[in-house]
Amino acid sequence: MTRAVGAAPPRTPAAGETPPAPAPRPAGDPGVRRGGLLRHRDFRLLWAGQTASAVGSNVTTVALPLVAVTVLDAGAFGVAVLTAASWLPWLLVGLPVGAWVDRLPRRPLMIACDLVCAALFLSVPATALLGMLTVGQLLVVALGAGLARVFFETADQVYLPVLLRPEQVPEGNAKLQATQTASYVLGPGLAGGVAQLAGAVTALLLDALSFLFSAVCLLRIRTVEKPPGRVRRSRSLRREIGEGIRFVARDPYLRTLTVFGAASNVGLVGYQAVLVVFLVREARLAPASVGALVAVMSLGGIVGAQLATRLGRRLGTARALLVAGALSGPPALLIPLAGPGGALVLPAVGGMLLSLGVAVGNVVKGSFRQTYTPHHLLGRVTVSMQMLNYGTIPLAALLAGAVGAAYGTGTAIAMMTGWLALTPVILLVGPLRRRRDLPAAPEVP
Repeated sequence: MTRAVGAAPPRTPAAGETPPAPAPRPAGDPGVRRGGLLRHRDFRLLWAGQTASAVGSNVTTVALPLVAVTVLDAGAFGVAVLTAASWLPWLLVGLPVGAWVDRLPRRPLMIACDLVCAALFLSVPATALLGMLTVGQLLVVALGAGLARVFFETADQVYLPVLLRPEQVPEGNAKLQATQTASYVLGPGLAGGVAQLAGAVTALLLDALSFLFSAVCLLRIRTVEKPPGRVRRSRSLRREIGEGIRFVARDPYLRTLTVFGAASNVGLVGYQAVLVVFLVREARLAPASVGALVAVMSLGGIVGAQLATRLGRRLGTARALLVAGALSGPPALLIPLAGPGGALVLPAVGGMLLSLGVAVGNVVKGSFRQTYTPHHLLGRVTVSMQMLNYGTIPLAALLAGAVGAAYGTGTAIAMMTGWLALTPVILLVGPLRRRRDLPAAPEVP
């Protein structure tokens, strides 16, 4: 949760709009001359750091609830509150963060976020060793890491077009999405295995180390980022925030994608918030089996990230989004059918189809937003969309936790996946159904 194809050519600036200057690049960067981002040194560093960080973060998605359940004996609602805390900053500070990111150098900000997260996750094994670990500390760690994530993800969305030319952005997003999705497989498996062998607290060390590695990779990037202009720094923060919100609200494509993302995240994160408790206490799975199942459910995302660009070219980017929506909805109905033994096949298949659809949709939507939006608005537009997309997540997690505590986690997961199955209808309400491809630029009156 839940971070491509057929992207349009470079956008023609609208009347009165100043086109962004080309990003300065290190001399002799082969990725610029010969194409192929595997030869682009700075992209490789960004990719390596984000891959390590993604694996670590997906270790934590399983390890942190396991710490709460197995070490501190937390219930379904307590675990759901942890999930809510990690997403709450999007709702509280998302909009001003977008304006701040448009004013600040992105790479130093991303490095600072990595270091803060490393310190937070190192604090858990340290206090556990001293016998002082509490649920309250886990909440502080989840909240602090969530706040750092708001800054990092917003800056990252704006920083990628600084490193790459517009025609390279789809390939960059596809590669980042592929490894992000692979981390959904590797991370939970690592978390379950380490938790089984050495305890869930030890698994959090992997996440701390991954953030340190990401910071080192970012430090080694050579591309010089153009600093924000002085005029923009002097403007009212409220006015800058309003510009981003109005751009999203008035644009039929961004508006539709924002509403769909918010609605689907309610179901997606709602069932995920109580999934570990359900698998441990109702399905009676061992920690290693929990990690293995969550990993298998994410396998489809790897395929989806690899297919996204091809689907966008063959079907059209707008149609690829509709296909992705269909895959990320109804298959979720198989997840509540989980049970011991052979019954685990059903949630595994449902999860694989679901993650495939999410991956395709993320690649297409991410690249569309980055190439369609005027660059000077990109941070604010990104956060305006994500505030609604991610802002619903804490409420969904709390709702799932409350239903799980009152009626059982199986009921909570059934309710959330039922909602998720209906959300693709939203994509049919907007202009996507009438197009083959998403537009290259906003329409200018």
